[in-house]
Amino acid sequence: MKTTKLLLGAFLALNFGLWTACSKSDKPVDTGGGDSGTEGKFIIAATPAATQGVADYLLTTDNLDQGTLSTKNNGVEQDGTWRYYTTSGNLFFSMLYGQGNPGAVTAYKLDAAGALQKVTNFQTETVQAFAPVDKDILLMKIARSASNDISHWYKVNTETLQLNGEGEINTRALAGNGELAHFSWLTQVGNKVFAPYFSIKADGVDGFGTKYPDSSWIAVFNYPDMSLNTVIRDNRTSFIGAYFTNGLEVDEKGDVYAYASPNATSNGVITSTTPCAFMRINSGTTQYDKSYFFNISEKSGASYISFKLYLGNGAFLLGMTDPENPASGSTDRFAIANVYNQTFAWVTGTPDPAKITSVSELNSYSPKDGKTGYVGITTSDGKSAVYKFDAASATASKGLEVEGGTITAIRWLPSKA
Repeated sequence: MKTTKLLLGAFLALNFGLWTACSKSDKPVDTGGGDSGTEGKFIIAATPAATQGVADYLLTTDNLDQGTLSTKNNGVEQDGTWRYYTTSGNLFFSMLYGQGNPGAVTAYKLDAAGALQKVTNFQTETVQAFAPVDKDILLMKIARSASNDISHWYKVNTETLQLNGEGEINTRALAGNGELAHFSWLTQVGNKVFAPYFSIKADGVDGFGTKYPDSSWIAVFNYPDMSLNTVIRDNRTSFIGAYFTNGLEVDEKGDVYAYASPNATSNGVITSTTPCAFMRINSGTTQYDKSYFFNISEKSGASYISFKLYLGNGAFLLGMTDPENPASGSTDRFAIANVYNQTFAWVTGTPDPAKITSVSELNSYSPKDGKTGYVGITTSDGKSAVYKFDAASATASKGLEVEGGTITAIRWLPSKA
């Protein structure tokens, strides 16, 4: 099994140019949710099958429940093979990951006929985490070598389209244990930024290994000056999320749920001994609720969480790993979990786990109605389809089929911001 990882390059250059100021202040970047109740289109990114080193095609559709799309003589071809996608307001961003080098970013919007139209193209530098915060996009370029312990943050205002702040964080000092803090993601929580991190040796030999496998940390920054407020620490789990994987979710009540899978290593060997679990930070606080611990390992056996999709009302669709290789990070099967009542149910109706070859958080979408989620799944026979997940019954059914391509992203794009 293979999980397509989200590796997004997104430091916005000074020629940010025509990026519209029409961003939703509550969610200017959509990383898997969205609101399909308004007028717009679903965007499906797909890589043509039976080819190597080719670019994705962007396809549009009105629904994910049924029908067929094809990459043959259809869609908007992208430039470059490593593309990753997000939305902001009524714009769809196609980002070329530069693998350390600057990469192009192309933005599209829907025209009156519902077709994608290019509105701008600009250059970026590679960053490893980003998030919408107030009316900014906060970006983090993260240090990860012994000779460089300074990480850089940048803010781009979505109304003025200007870089309106930048600064440095000494991630060795932040870790405070001789290793470096490496942020897994960034999330706005109230008027602060929560930045979970894992501790890495960054020694040139065992770079992402650690001497501290059974601890989790969340750096809490004040906004907008990004001064450090506190660090939330715990030793009931390993680190929150994973590389370029968001382990936090803020629910409708303002409570924060954080998941951890025991994936920490030393010299290539898993050394975590804690369970896979959810923990909770109550609204308005900067500490874990010690009375809350949702032990996923007790429910799933040997499987770990590989990614999450929040469905709303406490319900999550979880990608789960192969029980025979739980630390692989690859999605083997799926489960529905509710963090409110701590229920867990395996999903039926998905393809044979042995045949799943591509699935990830980027391939998922939910209207956050507490009921429904969608995931693009590709199988070893080369077939790709969007599967609809029902939270109440813990079942999945095949919806939209994509012919001639591997689904790499699903996004909802409104016609108006």
